Amino acid sequence: MSALFYQKQLRLPSYPQGYHLITEQIMKAIPEIWEIRIGFLQVFIQHTSAGLCINENADPTVRKDFQTFVNELIPENYPRFVHNYEGDDDMPAHIKSAFFGTSVQIPISGGKLALGIWQGVYLCEFRYQGGPRNLVLTAYGTK
Repeated sequence: MSALFYQKQLRLPSYPQGYHLITEQIMKAIPEIWEIRIGFLQVFIQHTSAGLCINENADPTVRKDFQTFVNELIPENYPRFVHNYEGDDDMPAHIKSAFFGTSVQIPISGGKLALGIWQGVYLCEFRYQGGPRNLVLTAYGTK
């Protein structure tokens, strides 16, 4: 069997603080996955104040509840943070990024992402003004 490897860069536009579905943008950026019968897509974000996760893709209230809970769990007004050069949301964003992580790996089956029917990839934007975000998409597997 011959192995296939593809790697693409995806620059996302600036999003407000929150959890944003980016599955469609990812699939459009790396259409070569249709060539892979069995494999994986790794999505990696090149930032320390945003993260990635896979969760509910249908009901937007799930994303709102994520934001509410995580902001209460890691508050911006925590009095002992000293790293605040870029604003009050900076250090909490770094901690949230570490909790969520900077990559997700998704199986590819029959040329398609093997996500569950209710699953989607979230950009977890933890800054109020995070700016554009860069992703590295790496697909690999067999024909």
